[in-house]
Amino acid sequence: MTILQIETLNNPILRKKARQVTNFDEDLQRLIDDMIETMRSANGVGLAGPQVNQPLQVAVIETLPERDEEGNEIEGSRELFVLINPKI
Repeated sequence: MTILQIETLNNPILRKKARQVTNFDEDLQRLIDDMIETMRSANGVGLAGPQVNQPLQVAVIETLPERDEEGNEIEGSRELFVLINPKI
């Protein structure tokens, strides 16, 4: 897997409409895996395709962990979501 560059506020790709995903193939799976690794390496909770210079309607989101009484992360309490062509 690869850590991708996260685009900054002034990059024009962040203002363009992302394309729908139509090919559900190994390239998409690789992108999703790279986005998850990139999000985690940046200590983020979410990342969208355009943020990694991919103008596609794909996003990854990971919930914050639950914590026990001592403040320790409860193992397995995070949830990971992959959204493809999401609709509101």
